[in-house]
Amino acid sequence: MKWRALIVLSLAQFLMVLDQAVMNVSISQLVEDFDTTVSVIQGVITFYALTMAALMITGGKLGDRWGRKRAFVVGLVIYGAGSAVTAVSQSVPTLLLGWSVLEGIGAALVLPALVALIAGRYQGADRAVAYGIIGGVAGAGIAVGPILGGWVTTAFTWRYVFIGEVVVSLVVVALAGWLGREERPQNPPSIDWVGAALSAAGLGLAVFGVLQASEWGWIASANSPVAPLGLSLTPFVVGAGIGILVLFLRRTRRREERGQDPLFRLGLLDIQPLKGGLMMFMSQSLILMGVFFSVPLYLQIVQGLDALETGIKMLPVSVTMFIMSFVGARLSQSMTPRQVVRIGLWVLLAAVVVLAGTITHELEGIVFGSSMALLGIGMGLLASQLGNVVQSSAGPADRSQAGGLQYTAQQLGSSLGTALIGAIVLGALGSAFVSQLAADPRLDPVVVGAATTELSGSVQFVRADDVEAGLRELTSLPEDQIDAISDSLKASQLEALRAGLEVAALIVIGSLFLVRRIPDVSFEELAASQTEGD
Repeated sequence: MKWRALIVLSLAQFLMVLDQAVMNVSISQLVEDFDTTVSVIQGVITFYALTMAALMITGGKLGDRWGRKRAFVVGLVIYGAGSAVTAVSQSVPTLLLGWSVLEGIGAALVLPALVALIAGRYQGADRAVAYGIIGGVAGAGIAVGPILGGWVTTAFTWRYVFIGEVVVSLVVVALAGWLGREERPQNPPSIDWVGAALSAAGLGLAVFGVLQASEWGWIASANSPVAPLGLSLTPFVVGAGIGILVLFLRRTRRREERGQDPLFRLGLLDIQPLKGGLMMFMSQSLILMGVFFSVPLYLQIVQGLDALETGIKMLPVSVTMFIMSFVGARLSQSMTPRQVVRIGLWVLLAAVVVLAGTITHELEGIVFGSSMALLGIGMGLLASQLGNVVQSSAGPADRSQAGGLQYTAQQLGSSLGTALIGAIVLGALGSAFVSQLAADPRLDPVVVGAATTELSGSVQFVRADDVEAGLRELTSLPEDQIDAISDSLKASQLEALRAGLEVAALIVIGSLFLVRRIPDVSFEELAASQTEGD
């Protein structure tokens, strides 16, 4: 069966994206179990993203040296071991070791090898179908994760998810024979470990700075632990990361000039279709994570839904993304990748615009569900094309490296999306809250002034009912003024969430200008234009 290999690869893909979504809905339970704070658990989640982003390029190169199948299996073993450590962890350092470090290293080996294995085992229309399925499975994992995590955490414990991951890892390793035999590389490349350290440090610092921007501030210092010249640490950390990456690129160029093996071939970045695919991968992740930052806040904070209910409301994304990944793969037989991606972006724009219109006090179930379904359709069309674009643009010898670049772009997009939309939403919340207070005639000007001074720089998303209860318990404000503050908070939350989605819509519009970098020829013609070593 030619599709047996795809079953194995799809299981691995689902596994790789599942637990990050699970962890995000289990934060409160993790805080209680480990007797720690939300910021500490968020730091563990952040470090997982950092590990993957920092090591993807190195993971792709190791696939070239060991063989893609071997890298895939080794990565799964490490990932399964990390899941086991996570499941039994009793302290934050152990959780950090199991989830953030071991699982991050495993994913950095598995994912570049996974996309290269698809490219090596399927051709033409079969390859398009395979990448469409993998894209759909990834989307399903992102959307199903909150449902599964919410249910398991509420009914049992989050640890069962990681026990399940150990089992799935063992099953995939046991089925690795379905991937077929792979000859070991005849002249395996050497690994530039200094370059690997530089790339890891540069990518890690850049992503870390972006992820911390919502807490530290982008330029002006907010809660930055150190404020050189009164500025946030963010530009300094991101700048240090970029500087180290420049050193890495210079070292890589020198190694190529000397005939030594680089960590990745710089010529890959000169291949326009591949570069276009990477840019679109980054945009897709930026849009998706930006929307997935705003929507759960709306459902959980404004509407008061729990994690399981939130996951169910977001289920249409998973269903339609999975279906459209198949449809998009079929469309590629009669349309070019550029045409399919362009249609996907227009559908995404419509989805985000409609979604922004549903951000009201009352949840408009049918319209909200329709907008989420549209979001999945657009994302599914993109997912059906982009992996194939990247891999078809690279020669056989470069596929693991191209896979490493692909997932690095995705991680950068995810971190940027979360940080950028997060900073915009929280910033808009503060300014909107102050404006709403000032405009409400029920409030005493003294109360408005005190609230403005106290809250304008630190307004967070909290349930209005909780704020009302706190004001009644801790203050002697009249009931009408408490109602006014609550109403102002509700209105400012809606305004801030709409602002985040409006920015996501602008990103989609910007991506429409980038779509010309996606090839306007069939995948067969694109692959035929590449030769080994291109």
